[in-house]
Parts: sequence; C-alpha cells; structure tokens
Amino acid sequence: MATLHIEHPITEFGVWSAAYDRFADRRRASGVTHERVSRPVGDERYVIIDLDFAKHGQAESFLAFLETQIWSTAQNSPALAGKPRTAILDVALDR
Repeated sequence: MATLHIEHPITEFGVWSAAYDRFADRRRASGVTHERVSRPVGDERYVIIDLDFAKHGQAESFLAFLETQIWSTAQNSPALAGKPRTAILDVALDR
C-alpha cells in the first residue's frame, strides 16, 4: 500500500471542497482505495489529504495528474493558496 500525502494552504474550505469533490470519479478511477481530509485545529485555511493506493505507481501517476492538470490551473484549483507539499508514504508500523 502507498499513501499520497498532500498538504497546502487554501483560501476558503467550501470552495476548496467543491473543487475536490469534482474529481471524486477521477480519484476512484486512478486507484484511490481510501481518502482522508483533515484540517489542523485552529487553522481553517489549511488542508491535509491522505489518499491510499494499492501500488506506488498509482500514487505516482495520480500525483503527476495533480501537478499537471489540477494545480497548474486556477480553474481546477480555485482555493489553492500556495504550493502543495507532497510525499508518497509507506506504512512503517500499523498497530
């Protein structure tokens, strides 16, 4: 399993969430098996997203899609307020 971890500042959660929801079918078609969206307590303008995939290659391909098709245009990422920070993670411990 691989997790694509993404975090970035946003301008407004409602606008961000609507844009995120528009790509739900693409996430499923790309192999996302589970997703979590979190926000730090006390910071309404920041999101942390974890997308789980069965294989690393799926996570890498989806990250490339985000970089070239989503984050590169304001139309597809209207509430993005900064450069996303990403990492593809392996589970080291699961207790």
